Amino acid sequence: MGILHGTIIDAATGQKIDAKIHIANSSGKFVKPPNTMLKNGPGTPFFFCDGEFEVKAARGRTDILVERGTEYEPARVVVDVPEKGAKDVEITLKRWYYPQEQNWYPGNTHIHYDEKELRPDDRLAIDCSVEGYNVTVVSVLDRRQLPYASNKYPIGVMNEFTTAHHVLDIGEENRHYGENSPWGFGYGHVMFLKIRNLVQPVSRGHILTAQFDPDYPPLCFCCDEAREQGGIVIWCHNGRGMEAPIAAALGKLDAFNLFDPFWNDPEYDIWYKLLNCGIHLPASTGTDWFICSNNRVYVNTQEDFSYESWIDGMKAGNTFITNGPAINLTVNDQQMGSTVDLDGGGTLDIESTFTSFYPVHRVEIVQNGSVIHSESFPEGRREGVVRHQTNVKRDGWIAARLWGDQRDSFNQSIYAHASPTYFKCGTKATEQSDAANYFLNSIEESLKWIDDYGRYNNDQQREDVKKLFHKGREAYKELV
Repeated sequence: MGILHGTIIDAATGQKIDAKIHIANSSGKFVKPPNTMLKNGPGTPFFFCDGEFEVKAARGRTDILVERGTEYEPARVVVDVPEKGAKDVEITLKRWYYPQEQNWYPGNTHIHYDEKELRPDDRLAIDCSVEGYNVTVVSVLDRRQLPYASNKYPIGVMNEFTTAHHVLDIGEENRHYGENSPWGFGYGHVMFLKIRNLVQPVSRGHILTAQFDPDYPPLCFCCDEAREQGGIVIWCHNGRGMEAPIAAALGKLDAFNLFDPFWNDPEYDIWYKLLNCGIHLPASTGTDWFICSNNRVYVNTQEDFSYESWIDGMKAGNTFITNGPAINLTVNDQQMGSTVDLDGGGTLDIESTFTSFYPVHRVEIVQNGSVIHSESFPEGRREGVVRHQTNVKRDGWIAARLWGDQRDSFNQSIYAHASPTYFKCGTKATEQSDAANYFLNSIEESLKWIDDYGRYNNDQQREDVKKLFHKGREAYKELV
């Protein structure tokens, strides 16, 4: 057995930097230092290092893969390890993307550690550094009082993990499950960011808490309390849950988490329908259990980084979600989240730019949920511009998305999706009625569930929930 000693260097600064390492010895076996922290999630196994590592490895060809977030190029090195003695290797990581220079800052809005995590502090410190986030949100949650490791942290910004360029916020996932409920997930799940105090109950219903716990209160009541604290509310899990259209229609949401967690396919159907109803919902994302994918949301602050400016940028809708590529969108020179006023209709000049380490093979322009223009690159491109012009007479929205055929080290296909830019002509979109009817049908199913399956401590609780859903139903009726 030989000794392999490695040092990871930032090409720009010449300093050692944290990274994650995959080492395959001459027989193809993954080797790692003892008691090291390992990556979670599918795909290639990695261990974390603080800039240096040392492993015992068999003699012969040894392959090393080094990664740091998504803004650095992965580095691959092959060395020969001696039968005895040591082999030193220095590996340099180069940046391919400098988003902060244009005030784009990445974050992960949805992280938990389960009860099997024995070193949450160590993992949190190395995760934040290696992934290169500017904002990391770890949320407490309650599922039958299981001792999740991340529940140890107090609500609010943690100063010991926070610097001038990175904020660690401990938020909350407020949730409900219900048997036989439409869409699954019962009422659904929401994330609270930038809150000062726990919003109770964290969970409700007999599936999540106790045998006779009621399906009360609805999530919207807790969304109001989080907002009163100065926090923001993000719906998660692609809109699953029968309260999602209610919360959206009644203005309880600041953003919409998509493709969290990674084991759900990228699915935008419910989000698109809500947008077609004229509801403005910026795109966000996270990874859910651990950092088990490269999913992240980039937010433009239009000023130097702070948590307050990042939250404001999220609410303004100048965001995109990705597992690597960067995508931008302008419509008549207006950024994502903006509204283009076209009294009576007019022309939209659409431009989407992209840059990526992994090749991009298709870019699509989406109007009101339908692809109106696409460009394919069979050979793959690492950067480009897609332009399209369209005439509109009715209200709606424009977004851009891209795909790549290659997979990253989490074995996830390459994607990115921009938040919408909206346009207003003075006439409702033709898609609005169909989308509103879709939610009206789902609300009718939900009201039946409340009457037939919901568990409540008294009639007043049931009536409170029904009243909330009736308010949502009236909002969609006005759109038909």
